[in-house]
Amino acid sequence: MNQPIAEVINLVSETHQQVRGMTLEQMRERMLSESGIAFGDGVEGSFAQIARDGQRIVLARSLDRPLRYFLAKLVTGPLLIVAERIDQIRDWLFEHGMSAQFHPTYTRMVPAFHLTEIALVGCPDPNPVYTRFFDPPRGVMAPDIELLGRNYVGALLEEVRAWLADVDQREPLGVLFSGGIDSGAVLLALHHALLESGQSPARLKAFTLSVGNGADAQQSAEFLRRVGLQMLHEPIATEADALDPMQAVEVIEDYKPLDVECATVLMALLDGIRERYPDWRTVIDGDGGDENLKDYPLEVDGELTIRSVVNNSLLYQEGWGVDAIKHSLTYSGGYSRACVRAHAPLQRLGFAGYSPFTAAKVMAAAEAIPFAELTLGSTERLYALKGELIASGFKQLLDIDFPVYEKCRFQHGATDESVFASRFNFDEMDYRAHLLRRFAA
Repeated sequence: MNQPIAEVINLVSETHQQVRGMTLEQMRERMLSESGIAFGDGVEGSFAQIARDGQRIVLARSLDRPLRYFLAKLVTGPLLIVAERIDQIRDWLFEHGMSAQFHPTYTRMVPAFHLTEIALVGCPDPNPVYTRFFDPPRGVMAPDIELLGRNYVGALLEEVRAWLADVDQREPLGVLFSGGIDSGAVLLALHHALLESGQSPARLKAFTLSVGNGADAQQSAEFLRRVGLQMLHEPIATEADALDPMQAVEVIEDYKPLDVECATVLMALLDGIRERYPDWRTVIDGDGGDENLKDYPLEVDGELTIRSVVNNSLLYQEGWGVDAIKHSLTYSGGYSRACVRAHAPLQRLGFAGYSPFTAAKVMAAAEAIPFAELTLGSTERLYALKGELIASGFKQLLDIDFPVYEKCRFQHGATDESVFASRFNFDEMDYRAHLLRRFAA
């Protein structure tokens, strides 16, 4: 006879949950009572939550933060552990004499955009049931750059305005700023929201990391000069040895090189901010902007074509999806996996982070763009599209001539070639081996 769940251990902190328009208790009630799309239509903000009704467990998270679970076995029945980090699960098991049951690959990541329902009753354990709660219509708007830019930037401005309304007006605000399109859009949106709400823009700083002779130092200064906001700039310079990719592997608990590199430079930037401002808490960034507007070089990934990118909904946000062979049960896929590269360093160093590009309304505005019609199979058109849309939207809505520079990943723009080559001379297998050694300790 199957045994019911003996216990549920919830290790997820409530501290940085940022649900808007309802309490966390109300949200948990909705997780249990509403279908997927109905639940998603009414929920905004950043969250990782668990709800329970007897033996029925429902898990949900927003795109920008992780949520993991693990099933352990007790004599009295199954035990479910829920946490944001793999090492939290490991530590709990070790502390309670169940180390033999642990392996990092036995942990599971809740996929973003889905209610994950678990009705565990013993051995064998049934698979969870995934119910999608965010499924925006794809390509439904006319292929008009001005219309699309106005809609997308308008959604960004609305989201930043709503987020700012929930932030303590005494808190300073930092933008992790490279001078690229996404961080530039976030900075201008936040500056506008401060002025619009009658708050002082003196609360705002644009933090730019510089290691060696990285291009971001000059690009960010030039961006701010062109929009008349030079007074916001605060460069953070550090030495090359501050970049420690193996430490980043431990913090993000992952081994994908691009995410490790991004987390490494982010940790250096956050360390610099924390050293200069010990009490700084709130930062905002443009993570997820590339995913929304499909702005990744296809040449880097041999399995993707422009056809697959423009014809698959939310491909960069969630990978191939929960029903696909290549979906990782341990990590999820796309930005649903990569969100840890920002969330974990921010948490580790005591910051409350946020990116408006991961908000449902902004992603929905992006999904409405008819990418196939606009690009007609041209990668060059796809790569140019983000700059055209963002620049058009800011010109129409705020009368700002938005500076657009050539795309450069954060980890490349913050460093120069020699620094990057000397600090990131590892491959995926090196990172994976280091992670496994850490969990074996």
